[in-house]
Amino acid sequence: MTDGRGKSDNCVVPKKSPNKAGPPVAEGREGRRLAKGNSREQNRRRTQGRERMRSALERVRQAATKDRSLRFTALLHHIYSTDTLREAYFGLKRDAAPGVDGETWRSYGAELEDNLQDLSERLKRGAYRAKPTRRTFIPKPDGRQRPLGVTSLEDKLVQRATVEVLNAIYEVDFLGFSYGFRPGRSQHNALDALYTAQLTRKVNWVLDADICGFFDAIDRKWLVKFIEHRIGDRRVVRLIQKWLNAGVLEDGKRICSDKGTVQGGSISPLLANVYMHYVFDLWVQQWRTQRNGGDVIVVRFADDFVVGFEHRDVAEQFLEDLRQRMAEFGLELHNDKTRLLEFGPYAAKNRKRAGLSKPETFNFLGFTHICAKKRSNGMFTVLRQTMRKRLQAKLIDVKYELRRRLHDPVPEVGRWLASVVRGHVSYYGVPGNGSALWLFRYRVTWLWWRSLRRRSQKNKVTWERMKRLIDHWIPPARICHPYPLRRLGVIT
Repeated sequence: MTDGRGKSDNCVVPKKSPNKAGPPVAEGREGRRLAKGNSREQNRRRTQGRERMRSALERVRQAATKDRSLRFTALLHHIYSTDTLREAYFGLKRDAAPGVDGETWRSYGAELEDNLQDLSERLKRGAYRAKPTRRTFIPKPDGRQRPLGVTSLEDKLVQRATVEVLNAIYEVDFLGFSYGFRPGRSQHNALDALYTAQLTRKVNWVLDADICGFFDAIDRKWLVKFIEHRIGDRRVVRLIQKWLNAGVLEDGKRICSDKGTVQGGSISPLLANVYMHYVFDLWVQQWRTQRNGGDVIVVRFADDFVVGFEHRDVAEQFLEDLRQRMAEFGLELHNDKTRLLEFGPYAAKNRKRAGLSKPETFNFLGFTHICAKKRSNGMFTVLRQTMRKRLQAKLIDVKYELRRRLHDPVPEVGRWLASVVRGHVSYYGVPGNGSALWLFRYRVTWLWWRSLRRRSQKNKVTWERMKRLIDHWIPPARICHPYPLRRLGVIT
């Protein structure tokens, strides 16, 4: 890898492989003779391969940290390494739906080492070809359909390995207010950051923005240019272009487009973060440092972001500049879903003085954020409750699934409902959301009771028996997340 001035870093450039090497190439690179009795699979343990891979990526990470303008010209050997591909394979979901190739996790693993060696060789000599993505549609809470791509298994492997390598570089570059699809960061980290900023900074106005069809509107030419800022290995860039140009398979027809990335692939979230990093993150960081207009806070999760302002005129100017910035890179803000609203400790008083109703609310990552006051001292706080559409959509899913499981054994249905309630509570169990959690649990148990009564011709499922089933199978609705200020205090 070089920095554009001919300077190289040998720590991440591999030695040249010996000519006419047999299958165990790794030993030849280290200058050792092949150990007697070595098999074609080399009998290497996964833990040793994982340690070597992590040490190699750590050297890449250190080089990226040392020089932020460094372009990496030798990265592909990290991707086609069988150790990296093996780790990617064991990181995939076992029961994921197959792509256009029909290959499943278990069928591919029947001859894992041979398949990985073949895939590695094809990547090395440039014979790897990306397959089209099988497109399916999943319902959204608003009734629309969200397109989702199901990638073939080998594409998943290579994409996951590529993401592992590129994360070592881009995790150094990405800014602190970016939380979406990054290692060690989650939705609750973004929610905690937003909550803390609203209580500790002077935030009186909030911009709730929405980008129209972000993943389908990404300009691929700009995306490749952004990637080449850091990635000088043309083989890796061509690999990414293969996935972008592979197209989708819908109803037996291959559909190709000159823009956008297919949702569902392992590489898509990283590419989206790279695009937003150069289009939005760096720009907004520079914008708020150059403007002396009070506090400005930013929290972004993938293409969803919330910006808070101290003054209204600054917020209006930012929104105008943001529309122009997005248009330069082929993006557009949704007119109906992008709102500038008064939100903060003085919002209720100001709106009451103006003869208006209560402060407006906004949604972010499944929660409705509401201006409220603490019961203990009456000070301002942000109340976060489960979005009504998300709650209703989940209950509808449970209703139809119970209808499908109408004649399944009670313990089997009980275990499934327990996992549903437990997963819902683990995400939405934030302080102040207890009533919504209780409502969800109550509605789930009521739907289960109605389902049991329907399959009994005599309606002998009494509420006393139902209470015993609920106490045995359904976990309680409880708050499982600490207050954001407390959790951030522990993290920092």
